[in-house]
Amino acid sequence: MGAITLNAVEKWFGAVQVIKGVDLDIAAGEFVVFVGPSGCGKSTLLRMIGGLEDISRGSLLVGGRDATAEPPSKRGLAMVFQSYALYPHMSVRDNIGFPLKTAGAPRGEIEEKVNQAADVLKLETYLDRRPKDLSGGQRQRVAIGRCIVRDPTAFLFDEPLSNLDAALRVEMRYEIAKLHRQLDKTMIYVTHDQVEAMTLADRIVVLDAGKIAQSGSPRELYERPANLFVAQFIGSPKMNILRCETSGDTYQLPGARGGAYAGDHPAVHLGIRPEHITIGAVGEGQCDGVVEVVEYLGADSFILIDCGDVGTLTVRAIGDTKLRPGESVGLTFDKDRLSFFDKEENRIP
Repeated sequence: MGAITLNAVEKWFGAVQVIKGVDLDIAAGEFVVFVGPSGCGKSTLLRMIGGLEDISRGSLLVGGRDATAEPPSKRGLAMVFQSYALYPHMSVRDNIGFPLKTAGAPRGEIEEKVNQAADVLKLETYLDRRPKDLSGGQRQRVAIGRCIVRDPTAFLFDEPLSNLDAALRVEMRYEIAKLHRQLDKTMIYVTHDQVEAMTLADRIVVLDAGKIAQSGSPRELYERPANLFVAQFIGSPKMNILRCETSGDTYQLPGARGGAYAGDHPAVHLGIRPEHITIGAVGEGQCDGVVEVVEYLGADSFILIDCGDVGTLTVRAIGDTKLRPGESVGLTFDKDRLSFFDKEENRIP
């Protein structure tokens, strides 16, 4: 019952088109994350699903029912916003139960559902507190609890963790993942945080200028990006993109060495993830360079290497590294991990 389908959905603000013919099928119980740069249309698309923005063209199906023209209250969806939107004068208990109270539910039913939601969200000991007495993470759980009691067809999350500090974001990310497993409900989640997208999603939908650039599992998008935009948007640090030329079964880098090429038509860009580059002696591998910056992050080190005409490459090394700025090195690419892109910036199979 929680399946959601978008058919050629468009959104226009006057003469400006911000959503450009989006087609998307979301299966019941699936956790789908919308990601993309600011202004790409991810929050607008979510609000169109929730009924907070009109659909200019196309159709929306919720549970197989045409909900294109339905008001938000009739769609059976529950939305969690970036701001908690809690009533400051009400207790946690009353905030969670408020949707049921306004719907005229019996007091006994309200109490039962509030207690069930509090148990799921570990809020039992906070039910008599007011929002001002809670942490940011606890307030967000109350906002989620207010949605749970409605037993919606699907949950819509609009950047719900962006107001929290780093530690709380990690904690709430775990809570939302567990909640999805417990409730087995369809969830659509908007974020600009790649870590949230990669760790939460069954499927990631990458949006670019109002269109879907690629839709797939986190592993699929990371290992096989459909185009240059996705290749550089997914992953932190991003994929290294280098200019290259191909001739027959080989590729060549500007002013450097190349390697084997098995694509079915000419490529103009080569992509390689930072963790798929090995640092060795000068003269080894595909190119040489000079270490510019070493960023030590504990478990990893990111090393920026100036490779002249090839460009500046980022290399990921495990743990600490003995390399220091100014040292010359050679770089070897993992030949099985290369991505090639054509002049239209699409990946070559």
